[in-house]
Amino acid sequence: MEQAYSLQTHYQESTFVEKAQKHSMEKIKIGIIGFGTVGAGVAEALLKNDKLIAKRTGFLPVLAQIADLDTTTDRGIWLPEGLLINDATKITDNPDIQIVIELVGGTTFAKDIILRAIRNGKSIVTANKALLATYGELLFDEARRHNVDIGFEASVGGGIPCIKAIREGLAGNHVKSILGILNGTCNYILTKMETDKADFADVLKVAQAAGYAEANPALDVDGIDTAHKAAVLASLVFGKWFTAKDVKTQGIRNVTTTDIECAAELGYRIKLLAIIKEANCSVQIGVHPALVSVKSLLGNVNDVFNAVWADADVVGKTMYYGRGAGRQATSSAVLSDIVDIGLNIINKCARRLPPFPLYDEYNGLLDDQAIVSRFYSRLQVQDKPGVLAKVSGSLGKRGISLASVTQKETDAKSIPMILLTHLAEGEAVAKAMEEISAMAEIAAAPVVFRIEDAT
Repeated sequence: MEQAYSLQTHYQESTFVEKAQKHSMEKIKIGIIGFGTVGAGVAEALLKNDKLIAKRTGFLPVLAQIADLDTTTDRGIWLPEGLLINDATKITDNPDIQIVIELVGGTTFAKDIILRAIRNGKSIVTANKALLATYGELLFDEARRHNVDIGFEASVGGGIPCIKAIREGLAGNHVKSILGILNGTCNYILTKMETDKADFADVLKVAQAAGYAEANPALDVDGIDTAHKAAVLASLVFGKWFTAKDVKTQGIRNVTTTDIECAAELGYRIKLLAIIKEANCSVQIGVHPALVSVKSLLGNVNDVFNAVWADADVVGKTMYYGRGAGRQATSSAVLSDIVDIGLNIINKCARRLPPFPLYDEYNGLLDDQAIVSRFYSRLQVQDKPGVLAKVSGSLGKRGISLASVTQKETDAKSIPMILLTHLAEGEAVAKAMEEISAMAEIAAAPVVFRIEDAT
C-alpha cells in the first residue's frame, strides 16, 4: 500500500506535468499491451520516473493506456482511473498513442497486435524473443515500410544493455564472435550443482521452489529460450535473418555432478552458452553446455545472472553483465527503448540506425559437424590395461590429439576417463566417439562437451 500511495501522490501532486504543458514540452503517449509481472513493472517505472526521463530527454513520456484481459487482479500498484482496459485494439487504433509496448508473450496474438500497431503508424517496444526469433523478418520489414521503430533491448539479457552496446557501441567494429550466458534458470541450476554437489533433478526442484524455474521447465533447461536469444543476436550481428530453427540446441539435462567436478579439477566450469561465430564467411549459431575457464569473466558469472561476451576487430574483447530477467531488469530495458524511440519521434528521425541491415558477404550457416573446437569427453571405461591405447588410437587416426588424460582410481569395475583434446573438427570427434562407444571396454555412452576460450 505504501508503494501505491507514493505513486498516487507522485501522479496527483506533481507540478512537473503542469510545467511541461506551460512550456510546450513535447509529450510522447505510450500504450502497454499485457499487464502481467513485467507490464506492471513497466507501468510503475513510467509513473515513477516520467519526470527524470523528461529532464534528460526533453520529452515527457505519458502512460496513456494499458490493455489486459484481466482488469480486476490487484498488481500492487496504483493506476489512475480508466487507465486499464480489456481491449488492445483501443491502443493500436488510438491516433494519439505513438509507442505501443507489447508484453503479452507468445507468437500468435503478439504478432497480430504488433502488425496492427505498425500499420497504424506506431513504433513498438517488445521483450518477446520468441516472436522475434520466429517472425522478426516480417515485423522489421513491415516497420521499414511504415517508417517506424521496433525496440527490442529487453528481448536478450534482461536489464543488460547488450543490444544497444552491440548495435551502437560496436557499430564501427566487425564482430567476430559472441558467447552468451542468457538463461538465468540454467545458470542458477549449474551453479547450485557445483556449490551444493547436487544432481540436476534435485537442484531443479530447488529452482522451482524458489521461483526461478517453471513447473514445466523445458523452455529453459532444454535450451529453447537461449536459442531464441541466440537467433536475435546472430541476426543483429550478421545482418542476415536467422530463426530458432537455425540454432543447433542442446540443454543441460545431461550435465552431471561428475562432469562438473571433473571440469573443476581441470580449471573449468560448465555453462550453457549461446555461441555465435563467423568462420570462412559462414555463421555458426549454437546453444549447448560448454567448458569455460574458471579464470575467465564468463566462468565467474553465477546464479541467475547473465552475460554477453563479444570479440570485435577494433575494440577487442568486451563483456556485458547483469540481471537477465525479472520485473525490474526487464522494465529498465523497456524504458531505454522508450527513450531511444521517443527521441527519434521528437527529432523526426525514425529508423535512425536500422537494426538488421542486409549484408551479402555471409554464405549462411556453418554445419555443426564442421566446427573446429577443443573438446572435453568423459568415458566410463573398464579398469584394465590397453583401454587408453585403443581410445587414443581411434582418435589419432582421425587427426585428433589429446591435451590431457585423467583417470581416477576406484574400486569399481568401471572408472571415468576424462579426455581433453587440442583443436579438432566436430565431425572427426563425433565419428571417433561413435567408434569408441562400440568398444567392449566402454561401459556407457561417451559424454562430449566443447571447450570455449573466452579470456
